[in-house]
Amino acid sequence: MTALLTPTRSTPARTLLPRVRSALPGRADTPDWIRLLAVLAVVLTGITALVLAADARSARHGIDVIGQHTAPTVTATEDLYFALADMDAQLANVLLAGSDSTLATVRATSLTTYEQRRTQADADLQQAMTIATNDDAAQQIRDLLDRFGKYQALAADTLQLGDLDHDPAGQPSARTLDAYRSATALVPDLLTRAQKLADTNSGVLSQAYHDTEHTTTMARVRIAVLGVLLLATLIGLQVVLRVTLRRRVNPALALTTVLAAGLLLGGFLANGTAAQQLTVAKQDAFDSLLALRQARAVGFSANADESRYLLDPAHADTYQQGFFDKSQQLASVPAHTLEEYRAALDTALTGYRPPRVPVGVDSFLGKELRNITFGGEQSAASQALTAYQAYQHDDGVLRDRSHTDLHGAIAFDTGKSNDDFGVYDKALVATIEINQHAFDTAIDSGQQALSGWGNWLPYGAAVVFAVLVLLGVRPRLAEYR
Repeated sequence: MTALLTPTRSTPARTLLPRVRSALPGRADTPDWIRLLAVLAVVLTGITALVLAADARSARHGIDVIGQHTAPTVTATEDLYFALADMDAQLANVLLAGSDSTLATVRATSLTTYEQRRTQADADLQQAMTIATNDDAAQQIRDLLDRFGKYQALAADTLQLGDLDHDPAGQPSARTLDAYRSATALVPDLLTRAQKLADTNSGVLSQAYHDTEHTTTMARVRIAVLGVLLLATLIGLQVVLRVTLRRRVNPALALTTVLAAGLLLGGFLANGTAAQQLTVAKQDAFDSLLALRQARAVGFSANADESRYLLDPAHADTYQQGFFDKSQQLASVPAHTLEEYRAALDTALTGYRPPRVPVGVDSFLGKELRNITFGGEQSAASQALTAYQAYQHDDGVLRDRSHTDLHGAIAFDTGKSNDDFGVYDKALVATIEINQHAFDTAIDSGQQALSGWGNWLPYGAAVVFAVLVLLGVRPRLAEYR
């Protein structure tokens, strides 16, 4: 049976080779060889042009998705988290100030900031809705809009009751406090949903990055393969003309070969540059941006926990634990309590010198410190860490004071502590701006590197190459007539 099957298996191979040989011109049939190689060169030129253009368009689309759609969505949702957290902090500050005339400036500033954050959160939700990447993200945004509306209604009730009852500083009436508790109880869910939406969009961005990175890599592989075939065909055609017609150089074909090599090298370098800029945008800039924006959002949420701690003594332990947990998210150090945390942070920062990362590398500030890439970034990040340390010391003063002097603690919280938090936030924003500028520049550079490669450049080159090949072989074929 084996002997019978063996010829059957080899039959296709045995019959295919003679067919290929019969389709090729004879060894002495020079005109047909010239025609075959010329046609093959023109066909390979067309295929190369189509592949170059298609790969360039695909890569540019991927870069555009990252830079113009997905990244802005992540930014909007992280900004939403920050705005929501600060809204509730400002609402608590209004109640902390109460009707105390000495804190009237605090109350007015907090009301103004509350309105600014409310407008900002609404704009972030609208922006996220307009550039939502999928139906699931759109539904998450609609749910957020619904809950955000409920929070605003409860916050308005809280402010109205506080005005009616003329509550003293840090001592809201029972009904005002109940209204505030109802409002602030919605905040954890709002923040969780906002962060989930940001994580969803961040995942989409990461997938788009990997897809585009794969596209640029495979584009270079295809360019290399097609380049070898095209250049080998053009060189082979010139060899045939030289051997059979004793012509040293065919100017048109030589020019075609040089231009084709230039086109292939240009396409290869364009894809390589786009891939490099994409890496800068994603790994060097956006990964830091994500950590920094999360740090900013969580920082404002922690700052709100300080105000809640003073405002609602019945739940003070809960808010203190919340502040501790968020502090560990920002800059983790070995500690189990806030007192241990401040001491451990001081120890970690004693003698701190870059590029050492003094806090946990999985915390937000730790992620940024281990991904320093751009000019001025190290200085801005280090300033943020130092200012954060000062703010943590203020938190210790605030809590100690709250046990004996509530009014003094409120004044300290809304005064020096908030000022030092502002210094920290300013340094954090400066670091964000450095990375945002680098991200935008890298996205623009990646798109510019592929400019023209998706349409006129490869197609125009294919037409020129075809004409040059025709001009190169036509006079030689005429010699055989």
